[in-house]
This record gives sequence, C-alpha cells and structure tokens, in this order.
Amino acid sequence: MERQKRRPGIADVARVAGVSVPTVSRVLNGTARVSEKRRAVVLEAVKTLGYHPNAAALALVTGRPSLVSVLTSDTMRYGYASTIQGVEEAARAAGRVAAITVVGSSSAQELRQAVDLALSQPVAGVIILEFDESGALAIQQIPRSVPLAVVSPAPHVDVPHVLFDDRSGGAEATRYLLGLGHRTVHHVSAPSTGHTSGRLLGWQDALREAGVVAPEVVPADWSPASGYEAGLRLAGQDGVTAVFCGNDEIAFGVIRALQASGLRVPEDISVVGFDDHPLAPLWTPSLTTISQDFVQLGRAAVRLLLDTQEPAEDAGPLAGEGPVPHLVVRESSAPPSR
Repeated sequence: MERQKRRPGIADVARVAGVSVPTVSRVLNGTARVSEKRRAVVLEAVKTLGYHPNAAALALVTGRPSLVSVLTSDTMRYGYASTIQGVEEAARAAGRVAAITVVGSSSAQELRQAVDLALSQPVAGVIILEFDESGALAIQQIPRSVPLAVVSPAPHVDVPHVLFDDRSGGAEATRYLLGLGHRTVHHVSAPSTGHTSGRLLGWQDALREAGVVAPEVVPADWSPASGYEAGLRLAGQDGVTAVFCGNDEIAFGVIRALQASGLRVPEDISVVGFDDHPLAPLWTPSLTTISQDFVQLGRAAVRLLLDTQEPAEDAGPLAGEGPVPHLVVRESSAPPSR
C-alpha cells in the first residue's frame, strides 16, 4: 500500500467516526464517560486510520502530560540499561511514554543543553539516574516546578529518590570473603557520584567490624579495561588473597589480569563483583557477585514520580525503597590456599 503523505490527526478520527473532536479526546483519555456505542465507533476509526496520539497535542487537550523524561549518562552498561528498561515498562503500564536524554558530559554548558532539550516537551516529570557525576550534577539543573525522581545510591534530604543500598551489599561481599578465612579484602573501586561510594563504605564497615585495617583502595572506572589495569597492580603485591570489585565488569578485567600474570582464581586469589551482570555466570570462572534488580529500581522510580504529582501539603520529600541486594556465590571465590 502507498504510504499516506500526512499522518492522520484527531480531527480525522472525529470525521470518520462522525463525532466531535472532544468526544474522541474523551474516549482516548478516559476523562469522562462516553457511551459504549460511541466508544466503539471511535476506536474503530482509530484502527482504520492507524492513528497514534501525539503526546504534545494530547497534553494541550487534556492538561495531562504523558512524557516521562529520563536523564542518564549511559545507555549501554548493564545497570543503566536495565534501569531504563524498568522505567519504560512502568511508564508504559501507566499510560506514559519514556524519552531518554543522554547527558554525556559534566560540563555546565552541555548539562544545561541536555536538560533544556529534555524539558522542551510537555513532561509529566523527570527521572535522573544518579549513577555518576553527570547524573548528580543534572539534579541541580531541574527547576523545582518540574516533578522529579532520582535513582540514587545515597539518600537525599530535598529530592524525591529511590535508594539502592550499595552499602549493605558492599559489606555483605566483604564479610563473606572474611568468613572464608581471608585475612583482609582488597577493593577495586568504581567511580562515585559526588557522594562517597556506598560499596566502598560497606567494604570499610565490614573490615572495621572485623578489626582489620583497610588496604589501599585501587581506583578504576566502570570498564573491564580499568579492571585489567587494577588486576595487574594487585598481581604484583604480596598478601593479596581476596578482591572485592566495584562492579562485575571491573571484576572481569581483574580476573583476566590475574590469569595473565600466572595466578589462579580462586585458588590463589578470590574475586567478588557487584551487580550480577548477565555474563557473570558464564565467565571463567563464574563470578561470585552481589545481585541487584535494576529493572525493579526503574519501576520504583516511575511509581515515585507519579506519586509526586499531587503531593500532600507540608509533606517532606518522598523516598522509595529499591530492591535489597544479595550475594550470589559462584566459582570465583574460595577459602585462601594453604
């Protein structure tokens, strides 16, 4: 069939159905009761024309924006992508549309441009993934008049947020390795968001509880390549028998570097990651890690955002609880070798 040169509009639906434009709007948005007969006629016209409502136009007609704008610095890494998936699923279930804007830089000008672009459409609200510095800085750019929900590893006193408990996960991973008999646990850290990393704090908590002095932190970014460099550094140190990594991709790099240095995992050095990446059970050896449900985080952020649409008077900032992280034991961890 030859493509239509013009997309059908709400007026075309009204003409084909033989009803008024406001009637079509009421059917599509459920804002008022419409007889079943008229409803059926309108829906048949929508199907015949292949009509898809325009979010901006509907916002003007109903006064109810349907767009949920998501600000993130990455869409490829596992945690980011899975959280965005949860946002999209929950938004769609609520009759909203999720739009993604990538904040690729922490420079003030680029942040401002990204936020201006995200807010150039009539939005129901904004969700920010505060997984790194760019996300943390983007929060400051959102006007207070715009509904906002932040997915964050640290609590906020003035911003609605969904908290994921990295600190307890970091502590659980470290206690597990100490419980296997390792005298200490080294840490390869992931970047923080402007707050001290919860994963690092949890590592410190567990070592302090055990009366163990924390070794020097080995910094990395989120990538396997940075983990590989950190692994080479650890391979050259004496007394390293257990390593807790800031995420699974770092752990993949650490394991590869240890193996390239002639060390065995876990016979010589145990390695534990964080996030439960889809490749974690397929790695060699399969990776012990802290599992975190990022999809559920995204869904919780949408619920929180919609809850802020009509806040109670004098209500404090809303906070939602994310899923509880938990340890998944696989082949990359074992008691220290004698």
